[in-house]
Amino acid sequence: MGLLMLAPVILTVGFLIYSIARIGRRGRNFPDGPPTLPIVGNLHQMPLNKPYLQFTEWAKQYGGMYSLKLGPGTAVVLTDRRIIKELMDKKASASSNRPVSLVTQHLITEGDHMLMMDNSPRWRMMRRLIHQDLTESLCDREHSKIHQAESVQLLYDVLYSSDEWVQHLKRFSNSIIMSIVYGIRSPSTDAPWTKGLNDIVELWARITEFGATPPVDLFPFLKLVPQRFLGNWVSRSKTVHDKVHALYGGLLESVKERRRTTGPVDCIADRLLEQEEKHGLSDHNVMLLAGVTLKGGSDTSASTLTSWMQAMVLYPEVQKKAQAEIDAVVGDKRIPTWSDYKDMPYLATMVKEAMRWRPTAPLGFPHALSEDQWIDGKFLPKGTVLFVNVYGLHQDETKFPNPNTFDPDHYKGRTLLAAEYANSADYENRDHYGFGNGRRLCPGIHLADRNLWHAIAKLLWAFNIEPKLDTETNKPILPDSSVETGYREGLTMCPYDFPAKITVRSDSRRQLILKEYADAKADFFPKYEKVALFER
Repeated sequence: MGLLMLAPVILTVGFLIYSIARIGRRGRNFPDGPPTLPIVGNLHQMPLNKPYLQFTEWAKQYGGMYSLKLGPGTAVVLTDRRIIKELMDKKASASSNRPVSLVTQHLITEGDHMLMMDNSPRWRMMRRLIHQDLTESLCDREHSKIHQAESVQLLYDVLYSSDEWVQHLKRFSNSIIMSIVYGIRSPSTDAPWTKGLNDIVELWARITEFGATPPVDLFPFLKLVPQRFLGNWVSRSKTVHDKVHALYGGLLESVKERRRTTGPVDCIADRLLEQEEKHGLSDHNVMLLAGVTLKGGSDTSASTLTSWMQAMVLYPEVQKKAQAEIDAVVGDKRIPTWSDYKDMPYLATMVKEAMRWRPTAPLGFPHALSEDQWIDGKFLPKGTVLFVNVYGLHQDETKFPNPNTFDPDHYKGRTLLAAEYANSADYENRDHYGFGNGRRLCPGIHLADRNLWHAIAKLLWAFNIEPKLDTETNKPILPDSSVETGYREGLTMCPYDFPAKITVRSDSRRQLILKEYADAKADFFPKYEKVALFER
């Protein structure tokens, strides 16, 4: 009788031991991947810096779809165009969730970060509210005026302080999206919201790096461990929370004050406030929705343009070829405008190459499965985290010979805009993966393409970009374009600072820049400079 009574206990203990021993091991029919260890799986192999490099090496060994065991969780890394199209686009209803993130979605943004939300009716409503202001037709009809004016100021700023070109690129990108979201431009890099956003970008990058916080989403019991033993991760998250809420909250209060004193203006934040009641939005929802749009539209374009500048210093023959095309179309009597796009095919391919060569988000933003899926005979359970290996796809030598060389001819004959390729059924002809996939395709894709084109076309029309000379040796200072040594650590890709010699190409171009800037300053900028209320 005693043994019979102990049998359930023995079976229960045995099952628990077996279950614990299974943690970290691949399930049956999972995609292959690196060997695992009990409990931790592949966690011990996860690189803390530049994980996209290791992910790409594993893709060479295990193929275009392989799995990683992250403790009890599963991640799948995709570097195969066909599988990405099948899983991320055709099966988007099952692959559009986000991985659970206590830090970013709850501690920092209190559940209201649109980028981190699951695929739900509420998320789709919020995305629709942003997308309706960033459509292709609106970009061409309305936002093109902002592009033209802000890119003219970019030329003016570089003309008078060329050594500060990195900051000028940041101001340019920031001012465009600030004008669209809040109806407030950034006339200089000293604007408090510009400085505040730069701080948030840096803090966000640090807190979201692999290993920056304990894996509480995988092992919830770690939340019970005093944070002082785990790098004070809660306090660091609260610091980011406070910065985010101070900046985005201050900007929204500025918009509200403007509405009270002078009335609404044509911008996203005003429209969101007007639709709060209709869509059941709180001020916190609106604050984060507008703020996330600001961040997404600001730092990514600036990072891509900084990498492009590096390429111009290193590949003078590419620069000269683009300048020859621009000169043939517009000469030196006018500055290029968006209407010139179709007549400058080499420039169009240069923009694509800038997105491919050093992608700002080399692993994109991870998705998560909301349902079990089978693909190519492999089983992917519900909850699997999906990484699209953007860097690995962009380094594919079968698509891009000599992929580390900046060469717009990688895209020769492919001059459609990124949205057309992303939405095409022809996955083999997709230009790049910098704007995401499926239902998570970046809603700012049309705006970002135009940001890059305006900046690149005008900078090449106006200036020669060369290596700066060392004052002691008189030899050119060439930037390090190696991803391993020339780019910052972390999940995002941005080069270390480097100098460049930037000189205006002719006096006639100088005079035209001055005239166009004076016109923009008198006729256009005042519309976006009526508010200076941000003080938080």
